Amino acid sequence: MGFRRVATRIISPFGYRIIKINSDLKLEKEYYLHSYKDKLGNFDYEYYKKIQTDANKEKIENIWVQKGNISTISDYIRSRFSTVEFGICHGTRRGLEQKWFSEFLDCSVIGTEISDTAEEFDNTVQWDFHEVKAEWINKADFVYSNSLDHSYDPEKALNSWISCLKPGGLCILEHAYYHTAAEASEIDPFGASLHIMPFLISLWGNGRYGVRRLLSLPESSSGHQIRAIVVERFISPD
Repeated sequence: MGFRRVATRIISPFGYRIIKINSDLKLEKEYYLHSYKDKLGNFDYEYYKKIQTDANKEKIENIWVQKGNISTISDYIRSRFSTVEFGICHGTRRGLEQKWFSEFLDCSVIGTEISDTAEEFDNTVQWDFHEVKAEWINKADFVYSNSLDHSYDPEKALNSWISCLKPGGLCILEHAYYHTAAEASEIDPFGASLHIMPFLISLWGNGRYGVRRLLSLPESSSGHQIRAIVVERFISPD
């Protein structure tokens, strides 16, 4: 009698079974990026922008960010820098992130939002976070976002955010179940599991930045643990 049959007879009464694992397991099963294509197969930016703007307006009353989590992140930022002068938050919807960071860190913080609803909220500019304003480059002590899952090109977005940091600055990315590949969609085009994110960040950073720490945040969302991936812009790139 073969090993598999013997083992199956032993473990099956306990509700377990043995299956063969395919040898072609690939990164893509832990990572998903939705593609916005027009009829000619080209990237349709206007459609992407419409989808994100419509979703923003539909969810404008919903609040994802938690004040207790911003407090915890602020404590960590304060422990890293003697002074904090400027921060940027991306994809902020109602602008609570920049409000709370500004209160906790006593510094200037702005937020970006692709939707035209940005003008309704304090210290928020209407802006596509894949792009960079010249006056932001090398100026921020920190960049924060819980919206990388809304990116059509997360590598481009993260590289843009990192370019705004001072050398040694921190980019904090919130990550929860809703940011995984299983939850990716036309509205939330990017998804990756938590254990894949450090690999992707290292790959995209190419020696210029990398994961410094993973913070467990005190407040959850719908029962799901939220963590903060702390990415540091290296002072002396490889």
